[in-house]
Amino acid sequence: MKQLSLDRRIQSLFPIALASILVLGTARLVLDNLKSNQSYVFQQYGKARGEKQRLPVVVSPEDRIDESCNVFEGKWVWDNLSYPLYTEESCPYLVKQTTCQRNGRPDSFYKNWRWQPNGCNLPRFDALKLLQMLRGKRLMLVGDSVQRSQFESLVCLVQSVIPRGKKSLERIPPRKIFKIHEYDASIEYYWAPFIVESISDHATNHTVKKRMVKLDAIAKHGKHWEGVDVLVFESYVWWRYKPTINATYGSSEDVQEYNVTTAYRLAMETWANWLESTINPQTQQVYFMSMSPTHLWSWEWKPGSNENCFNESYPIQGSSYWGTGSSLEIKDIVEDVLAELRVNVTLLNITQLSEFRKDAHTSIYGERKGKLLNKEQRADPNNFADCIHWCLPGVPDTWNEILFAYLLKNHQNLS
Repeated sequence: MKQLSLDRRIQSLFPIALASILVLGTARLVLDNLKSNQSYVFQQYGKARGEKQRLPVVVSPEDRIDESCNVFEGKWVWDNLSYPLYTEESCPYLVKQTTCQRNGRPDSFYKNWRWQPNGCNLPRFDALKLLQMLRGKRLMLVGDSVQRSQFESLVCLVQSVIPRGKKSLERIPPRKIFKIHEYDASIEYYWAPFIVESISDHATNHTVKKRMVKLDAIAKHGKHWEGVDVLVFESYVWWRYKPTINATYGSSEDVQEYNVTTAYRLAMETWANWLESTINPQTQQVYFMSMSPTHLWSWEWKPGSNENCFNESYPIQGSSYWGTGSSLEIKDIVEDVLAELRVNVTLLNITQLSEFRKDAHTSIYGERKGKLLNKEQRADPNNFADCIHWCLPGVPDTWNEILFAYLLKNHQNLS
């Protein structure tokens, strides 16, 4: 009888012992994961042996844009006290294509406009905060020369807070890599004007008489994007050269002429498939920049004229200007593709706010085929003014202020 009672007591203790083992095992797994280099907590705040302890990056509610705030709707306001955020002289990483004042532009008003959203404010750009969020990470901007200017803008916005000797710029075509050594971080640019593969993928020698795009090929580019923590894509201007484009789809030997909007949709679907098969939404963020507008025909904002962006010194006033250089069909394709994606991609819709800035292009104060315009070319702005690219400091700085606002918004505090 005593043996039976003892057996029953042992049996009653068995579930408790089993539960204890399970709890201890789960705790061990959690602790092992926290110590792992792959864990989110370690990546954010851990340290390797011999490294200094990382301080947590805390983004307060005041730093984050409110869900109700549409930062893409607003107006440009004059602010010569706070802007520009840097100067041509203070940033050694600017290329000649964008340094308009150094290249002879007589006015500087284009530098002093601040984008003011309706009913809310963009957070002030904080270079140190951005570098803290990028510690141990890579941020890469992918696209054409317009995207390259956004890369140069971002480098200029952060470089002044990094001590000399602790930053470097490397050119490894098709990439440019700005390294912030103390933070083990990098801001990078990757040349891919169509996102998918094309015969214009050489970083410097990409001007061809007939453009040809491989609409279903992306692997050569994609291998450089794998594992990048923050990817920012853009692709538009190179598609707009003509209404049609030569391309392959399926067979690499079967070159056909496609309507540009059809080709663009196929290319975007190829990109979307790559994202869904490759991106880890737990560790990577993806953004897509909407169209950067052009200002090729002044009659669109100044009826009766027959010029372009040359000699324009002030933004377009009003709230609804939309030039013919920005394709509504392409806009709709981007929105359709992003809506169907199974991974999250944030659309940074900078088109409308940039539409107002007819004054901010490089005009005759930039480069053409790698050289500054000569005296004769500058005397013929109708044929030689560049109304596609932007001066720096300038509009791309605002794009990066918005990107920074979304990085703050999406940052995960350790709770």
